[in-house]
Amino acid sequence: MLYERWLEVVREHGDERALQHAASGRAWTFRELRAAAEAQTTPAAPAFFPRGNTPEFLFTLLAAWRTGGLACPVEPDQTPPTVPPPPPWCRHLKMTSGTTGAARFVAFTPEQLAADAADIVATMGLRPEWPNLGVISAAHSYGFSNLVLPLLLHGVPLILAASPLPEAVRSAAAGAPKLTLAGVPFLWRAWHEAGAIPANVVLAISAGAPLPLNVERDIFERRGLKVHNFYGASECGGIAYDDSPEPRTDAALAGRPMRQVSLALTEAGCWSVRGPAVGETYWPEAAAALGGGTFVTSDLGELRDGWVYVRGRAGDQINVAGRKVSPETVERALLAHPRVRECLVFGMPEAQHGRGEAIVAVVAAAASEGELREFARAALPAWQVPREWRLVAALGAGPRGKLSRAEWRRRFAPETQKA
Repeated sequence: MLYERWLEVVREHGDERALQHAASGRAWTFRELRAAAEAQTTPAAPAFFPRGNTPEFLFTLLAAWRTGGLACPVEPDQTPPTVPPPPPWCRHLKMTSGTTGAARFVAFTPEQLAADAADIVATMGLRPEWPNLGVISAAHSYGFSNLVLPLLLHGVPLILAASPLPEAVRSAAAGAPKLTLAGVPFLWRAWHEAGAIPANVVLAISAGAPLPLNVERDIFERRGLKVHNFYGASECGGIAYDDSPEPRTDAALAGRPMRQVSLALTEAGCWSVRGPAVGETYWPEAAAALGGGTFVTSDLGELRDGWVYVRGRAGDQINVAGRKVSPETVERALLAHPRVRECLVFGMPEAQHGRGEAIVAVVAAAASEGELREFARAALPAWQVPREWRLVAALGAGPRGKLSRAEWRRRFAPETQKA
């Protein structure tokens, strides 16, 4: 089904530019891309592992589609995983990011992948005349659905940048009249601070985590470019998209539901997502959160006047002497400080008092702990002000733009245990 649709795209767009690889300087039309992929001596195999932001990723994926094999994208430095063969209906495995626990696989049918791509193209307004500038990982669900599938299933050209570094982004963008650029928050900040957001970017998208309001506002004021926040999950593809023309004023705002997505809140206050792009099941072990066309997230939500708000994760809530606060509430307050670049908040057990948890803030800022503490006291109830602070140069977001509370909690634990 997927390969047949790709052949239709080749017939529709034949000699139009399909792919440009900045690192090698090579370019392919749709017809040439088909020929190059079919010329690869890739033997039929039960499983294919497309890797890296290179043309070879596409060649390997198309080989899987052409031969009816299973595709499981992996990062460039990742060893292909060992996984039991899934049922025959499964043609694609996505590996979750593991930010809420151990990484696991999500099994998809071809129809589910196609539905996600169609929803993204329609909701975001991706166009063949606005090539995607490929910077984010093609192996991650975000990059796969926003870059790879629009190229192969909808004829939206792709320019693969050599790296996400500002100069590489500028170089890759040169020559195209108009571009779509999908990034993650730490990349948008870096590009903005370096003055490297290409002038020909007309559609800007950010996902992986909420874009800080000050970054979104500054880009809009200085560049006149609205960066649209996108909320999704590996298990179900796109969930919500902020299509508004003005910067948000609430960092919890994720946008409106994607066109084919139906949202509801569970009794626990988490989002339940239904739609044709929802994955079939976890593999090899199923779980109640995913199945039957529904994915239940761990994200606490609110639906107000048709707008989707994400209020944090259920498992991340911090228990302060019997009162609970979402770490995102504290993070949003701290990010309002003009000299705070990044921050991450989590709870650690209070060994001394045994009254739940202490709020810990890890902050990258050009400000002292005392200044940040006073700022927090003015913005938050006293019990929500972090008790422990750690100032760092950077929080080290991963290539998918995610900050791991679990990782920072592990780093912080030895320090608090010694105190």
